[in-house]
Amino acid sequence: MRAMSWLRALLLTALLLPVLSVRADEPPRRETPPGAAVASAHALATEAGFEALRAGGNAFDAAVAVSAALSVVEPISSGIGGGGFFLLHDAKTGRDVFVDARETAPAAATPQAYLDANGELDRDRATNGPWSAGIPALPAALVHLAEKYGRLPLRTTLAPAIRLAREGFPVYARLEKGYASRREVMERYRGTRAVFLADGDPPQEGEILKQPDLARTLERLAAMGFEGFYRGETARRLLAGVRAEGGRWTAHELAGYRVVEREPLRFRYRGWEVVTAPPPSSGGVALAQMLQILEGWDLSRLEPAQRTHLVVEAMRRAYRDRTIYLGDPDFVRMPLARLTSPDYAAGLRAGIHPERATPSALLPAVPAPLEDEDTTHFSIIDAEGNRVSATQTVNLLYGSGMVVPGTGVLLNNEMDDFALRPGTPNAFGVMGFAANAPAPGKRMLSSMTPTFLLSDDKAIAVGAPGGSRIITQVLLAILAYDAGLSPQQVAALPRFHHQWLPDAISAEAGALDPATVAALQAMGHTVNAGEANWGNLQTVQWDRRAGTLSGGTDPRNPVGKAAVLPAPALTSP
Repeated sequence: MRAMSWLRALLLTALLLPVLSVRADEPPRRETPPGAAVASAHALATEAGFEALRAGGNAFDAAVAVSAALSVVEPISSGIGGGGFFLLHDAKTGRDVFVDARETAPAAATPQAYLDANGELDRDRATNGPWSAGIPALPAALVHLAEKYGRLPLRTTLAPAIRLAREGFPVYARLEKGYASRREVMERYRGTRAVFLADGDPPQEGEILKQPDLARTLERLAAMGFEGFYRGETARRLLAGVRAEGGRWTAHELAGYRVVEREPLRFRYRGWEVVTAPPPSSGGVALAQMLQILEGWDLSRLEPAQRTHLVVEAMRRAYRDRTIYLGDPDFVRMPLARLTSPDYAAGLRAGIHPERATPSALLPAVPAPLEDEDTTHFSIIDAEGNRVSATQTVNLLYGSGMVVPGTGVLLNNEMDDFALRPGTPNAFGVMGFAANAPAPGKRMLSSMTPTFLLSDDKAIAVGAPGGSRIITQVLLAILAYDAGLSPQQVAALPRFHHQWLPDAISAEAGALDPATVAALQAMGHTVNAGEANWGNLQTVQWDRRAGTLSGGTDPRNPVGKAAVLPAPALTSP
């Protein structure tokens, strides 16, 4: 077994955390799991998933229930006014599918619409209010999952979310703090004030937050499916609310939204098959590059500073290519075969000096001739072996800040994920060029990276929020699983990150010890050690040989929950 010392050293006290598991009494290498596992960023959403499973649903029904519940209890991170990516594995057919529920650009959202009088990016318009919002996609995804992959009607799988919206849930610290940081923007909008100032003051930890308009919107979705959101009363209210604040959505754009099923990206890393997100996610391509670059070294045998240096150099090159090449595959031709090729990775590896940082300025940003806590993730494995890895978002904290009156729908601000002004960084400091410029109906590039990791003995679902840092969280998780860590240890792993520009290593407190920081600086790296924690990784694992299920939830988020139920508990009254 490969040495685990370098990842164990990063874990610190996370090694002391309990591992959630259930052991079956059957012989090794079960063909189906001994129960079901759900990991999400909120305990109420995890319980919603189990409610769907107990009602006779499968992992895809549970995904609808978890997604909708998170949309209610995590308005800071996601909602039905946003979108997401759903990576699915159908155990019966063996098929993997990527459901692209990314928002789309309204026709009025031209690059010129986001420039001020001096031709500079109007950051307020790009991130706040109706102009910052793409056409919502998550309701269409819930309908698609229910109709094509689930067993239960929406009135069953949406019932927990409707109940949570109507009866309320306790405000937690992150929700309160996030509101305080966005208060000035959010209180511009009448619909937002009606939800978050209903009792006369901002949300405070321990208070019960009720969202009756959102409950009614979800009820219409449950009763009428797609028509219940994208046409009819909800659509009329959305269009009127957006127009009242100066936006320019049309009924045709709203009714014309569709999810897209895409083939996942696949590649191998050591003994693992990695199944992950294709464009318009940038995550899968970046993972393929980084892992295939790193496959050229035995990381377990290297000193911490050199190991971190090589991982950072792989990150640097992948994020550079992300910036230049990637966009919506329905609009942009991308050299994906080359970008994900082991030969291309070998060429990138050859350009890495083993003891010197490569300044990002030496990796030019020339266009080719041809996404913190403000996102959420959940992972599910059911008793049949179906799997879901799903990441959903409204982009920044509380999205655009605008709740459309009478709907409870908090709009996303995903338009900022486009290259609204080529060469100008977005809110996450990530730049883009023509490949990711807005166009009517186009999907903005994303960092969301729902992923499956497969070996002869294990099936793992993993993902995380964190904007541009999502991809590197998933990278470190894969390296940790390869080193033999448990799901809970993987979720607790301290993190570091590099994204080409700005040219600096970001690291959580304790992720890099002082000697490693000093050695990296001597190599020419700028190191921002001791940054605030980021991410909210959620993962589940089925170990076929051991006959166990286990889950890991990020300890950075105290309201998250990973749970495992044995098969008998899923069918009990």
